[in-house]
Amino acid sequence: MKKNEKIKLVALGGVGENGKNMFAVEVDEDIFVIDAGLMYPQNEMLGIDIVVPDITYLKQNEERVKGIFLTHGHEDHIGGLSFFLRELNVPVYTTRLTAELAKEKMKEQDFKGQVRFEIITSKSVLKFGSASVSFFKVNHSIPDSIAIVIHTSEGAIVHTGDFKFDQTAGDLYKPGYAEMAKLGERGVLCLLSDSTDADKPGYSTSDSVVTEELTNAFLRTKGRIIATVFATDLNRIQHIFDAAAKANRKIAVMGKNLQVILNIALKHGYIDIQEDILVSFQEIQGREKNETIILTTGNKGEPVEALHRMARKNHKQVNIGDGDTILFAASSLLGGEVFVGKTIDMLYRLGASVLTGNKTFNSSNHGSQEELKFMINILKPKFFIPIHGEYRVLKPHAQLAEKCGVLPQNIHIPEQGEMMEIKDGKLRTSGKVPAGNVLIDGSGIGDVGNIVLRDRKLLSQDGILTVVVTLNKQERKISAGPEIITRGFVYVRESEQLLEEAANRVKDIVEKSISKDSFDWTGIKQDIRDTLNQFLYEKTKRRPMILPIIMEVKTPRNKDTK
Repeated sequence: MKKNEKIKLVALGGVGENGKNMFAVEVDEDIFVIDAGLMYPQNEMLGIDIVVPDITYLKQNEERVKGIFLTHGHEDHIGGLSFFLRELNVPVYTTRLTAELAKEKMKEQDFKGQVRFEIITSKSVLKFGSASVSFFKVNHSIPDSIAIVIHTSEGAIVHTGDFKFDQTAGDLYKPGYAEMAKLGERGVLCLLSDSTDADKPGYSTSDSVVTEELTNAFLRTKGRIIATVFATDLNRIQHIFDAAAKANRKIAVMGKNLQVILNIALKHGYIDIQEDILVSFQEIQGREKNETIILTTGNKGEPVEALHRMARKNHKQVNIGDGDTILFAASSLLGGEVFVGKTIDMLYRLGASVLTGNKTFNSSNHGSQEELKFMINILKPKFFIPIHGEYRVLKPHAQLAEKCGVLPQNIHIPEQGEMMEIKDGKLRTSGKVPAGNVLIDGSGIGDVGNIVLRDRKLLSQDGILTVVVTLNKQERKISAGPEIITRGFVYVRESEQLLEEAANRVKDIVEKSISKDSFDWTGIKQDIRDTLNQFLYEKTKRRPMILPIIMEVKTPRNKDTK
C-alpha cells in the first residue's frame, strides 16, 4: 500500500450532543464522510423542524470528497442526507435497506435531485486513490447495520456506527466477529466508537429475553393491546410479531411512516411475518379485543406522538379507554421524557394499563460498558476516539478505553469541528473547521440563526407591542394614532389605563420630534423603544418586543382648473 502522508479526523456532528451524526476522515487528498444525520430541535429552538450539521468544510473541499458512507438507516444517521446532497454532488455508499430508507426519507423531505447510491455489503471492498474501504456487520436494532473501515498505510481506522453485542442475535443481526478479530490481529490504528450507553454498567438486554417477556405479557393481558415503537426499530417490531404469533393475536399497523418502512422491510426480506398475523384496521375491529394488537408510531417515526393523540381523543381511528393495555416498546427520545410522563399520566386517568418502566420492553439497542470493552479488546486500537453522545457518556467511554489498555495520551474526546491529526505516531489537534447547527424551518435551510431564535424566545416570554403613528410632515402634526396593539403582553380589557398612558408618552415623543427643523425617522423610533421599554418594565416587570411603525401622509395640493 502506498504510504499515506496525511491522516486527519473531523467530527462534524454527533459529539457533545445526541443526533446529527457526521464524521469526516481525511487520508492524503481524499475525504471520506461517514453518516449524514439529523437531530430534532431542543426546547430553546422555537419553531425549528430539524437540525443538521454545518458542512461548510465539505463544500469548500467538494472535489476531494469521495463519498458519503452510511452505517445504518436511523434518522440520526441518514436524515440530513437530502440537505447535504443539495450542496454536494457525491456518491452514497451503503447497504440495501439503508439505501431504501434513505430514499424514502429524501422523498419525504421533497428532494428533487439525482442521487447515485452504490449498494455495498459487509463483504465489499472499495479502492480509492489514497485508501481502501471495507465493512463488517454490527448488531443494532435495524438490519444491514455496518461498521466502516478505512485502510491506510499506518493501519485501519474503524468507525463502529451504532452497535451492541447479543449472543442470541439472529442471522440478520449477527455481527462480524471474524472480520473484527482479523482487524485486531493486523492492528487497528484508530477506533471511533459508539458511546450512547457508555455510562451503563454490564450488558444490554438480550433479544431472546425481550421476545420471551413480550410473549408472557401478551398472554396474561386481557383486552386490547396498543404497542408503540420507533418506526425504524425493525428488531423490536420483529419481537412484537413473534410474540403475537405465540399469543394468537392479530396485529394492525397504524401510521403512514410505519407502514411504509414495514413494506420496505417485507419487500426486501428484512422482517419475517406470518401471513395471517398482519391484518387491516377494519378487520381487527370485528375481533375480540383480547385477540388484537395495534402497532403504532408518530408522524416522524418517534413512538409517542400518535399515542398522545389517542389519549386526547384526537385520533381519527383509535381512542384509548378503560381496559386497554399500552406497551411502550421503545425508550423515549432524549429530552422527551416530560412529554412521555404526561402521556402516561393521561393513559392511567383513562383507565388503561401501561407496560412501561420495564427495561426489557424498551431495552437499549446500544452496547453497555462490557460490550464497549469487548469492541476495544477485539480491535486493539492504538488510538481511541469516543463518538455519538453527550460529553457525559464520551468521558466514561474514554475511561473504559484506558482500563482496556489504551494509553491515556492516545485517547481524545473531540469537540465539534476539531481537526485531529495522526502523525509521527501521535494523535494531536491541528486546528478547527466550521461546524455547528444548521436549522431547518419549513422550506428554509439555515436562514434561521441565533438572532431569529432570540427574537422568538423574547416573543414567547413577554409578547409583542406594536405602536402605529401616522404623521403629516408638511403640517407638522399627527394625523392618526398613536395606536397600540399587543399580543402576548397584557390582557387589553384590563390594561386600558396602562396602554393609554403608553400612547400618551409616544405622542409626546412624536410631537417634540416633528416640531424640530430636521426629522430623523430612525431616531424617533429608537426614542419610542427606549421610553416604552423603561415605562412598561417599571409598571409590569416585563420587556415585550416593541415595534414602532411610523407612516407619512401628504396634504394634497389644490390644482387650478381651466
